[in-house]
Amino acid sequence: GGAVVAAALFKRLGLGTVLGYLTLGVVVGPMARLLTSGPEILDFAGLGVVFLLFVIGLELKPARLWSMKLAIFGLGLLQVLATGTVLAALGIWGVGLSWRAAVVAGFGLALSSTAFVMQILEERGETSQRYAQTAFAVLLFQDLAIVPLLALVPVLSPIPPQGGPGPLTEGLVGIGSIAALFLLGRYIINPVFRIIANTGAREVMIAAALFVVIGSAMLMQLAGL
Repeated sequence: GGAVVAAALFKRLGLGTVLGYLTLGVVVGPMARLLTSGPEILDFAGLGVVFLLFVIGLELKPARLWSMKLAIFGLGLLQVLATGTVLAALGIWGVGLSWRAAVVAGFGLALSSTAFVMQILEERGETSQRYAQTAFAVLLFQDLAIVPLLALVPVLSPIPPQGGPGPLTEGLVGIGSIAALFLLGRYIINPVFRIIANTGAREVMIAAALFVVIGSAMLMQLAGL
């Protein structure tokens, strides 16, 4: 309820809905302490991230990716590598982190919030501008980079969990899970959606989409990603 009020108020003031959401979070959390359970908030926020990435995935048509390949895999890769390297170096020599921790922290902080940036661009009506398309390409590469960066974490771990699989095993499980998800989407999920669409039952299509989103997220969670 507070999010509805805050977003409308800040939009009316010309400050944007994103700032309204952030301000509300400060008010109901650290200030008023109306919400203090971290794990519950993280679980709820995690669903938002899952749905966001799913919607972005729907837009990732191979032809569009190929037309933006230079911006995505050129500029995007350059941004992540340059920013991640600089932040990792600051972590090592400025904060005193180990090189493993510095790499994880540096490249994690090199990623931006797709939700924030795209929301601001949409509110300004600038999503069709050239600079906005370039920004989207960089954000897209960052979203794609999340998977290998997550797979890198167990590999960099100096001490594997007691009694758990080693870093190499965890890395292979992660890669195998991504491959399995790709094959499921290519050869099973698409034909199933065609069958559902032919029935004309809109609510079944919505339920099936939700099932795929949550099911995919659960598979990645079980794989440690």
